[in-house]
Amino acid sequence: MYIIFLYYKEPVLCSMKKINTFLILSLLVFSEKVKAQITQLEFAPGISKIDFSSFSIRPINDNKTFSISTLAFFQKYYEKENIIFDEIGVQTTAFWNFSKSISIGPSLYYNSVAGFSERISLLFSARTERFSFTAIPSIAHLEVKNFINGELFLQIQFTQPLKKQWSLLLNTQILTHWDKFSTHARSFQQARIGLSYKTTQFGLAADFDQYGNAPITKTSIGLFARKIFLNKQ
Repeated sequence: MYIIFLYYKEPVLCSMKKINTFLILSLLVFSEKVKAQITQLEFAPGISKIDFSSFSIRPINDNKTFSISTLAFFQKYYEKENIIFDEIGVQTTAFWNFSKSISIGPSLYYNSVAGFSERISLLFSARTERFSFTAIPSIAHLEVKNFINGELFLQIQFTQPLKKQWSLLLNTQILTHWDKFSTHARSFQQARIGLSYKTTQFGLAADFDQYGNAPITKTSIGLFARKIFLNKQ
């Protein structure tokens, strides 16, 4: 989970461009109380931009109640007029997994555009064999503006086994972020449809992004490929 800051003429925009990397794993990892160390790499080229991200999480005590996650990403738009949305980000989060479906923890995030920010988030998750749901309400402090902001993220994922180790993957993610809990800063809707084979996922991706209180809308259609490395402990 992470927060990204973007500028458009002035530093008033707030986004979470690569949250899918973290949240897909939140269902697989936190809902099972972090039984393993996981590293995930994702590559997503689209018609207007290209993304690369990496995510890792590992437990830091024997009973797996505490864990550390690290997220890094790179985003590059093709057109010169969209260069204001190019960015690099790194975030580290410490989680206390105090129940099977609820975790809480603080994060420190650095973004190449806007510098440092801090946040604290609750993670609620529910999972069955084929269906998973995550909700993450957060409070974020923005160093550049000294605002206290509110955010809500939702993720729904469905997998349908096909044959052998193949599955159909459907995933949607929705984010809304509000400056001072009252002024719209950033929203997005992301859709993924594809196939999963063992620990490799790939398919079609669609992103619909809204920036600012009078929303600037960006749309990107493309592909995604994701690889998960799981190390039992």
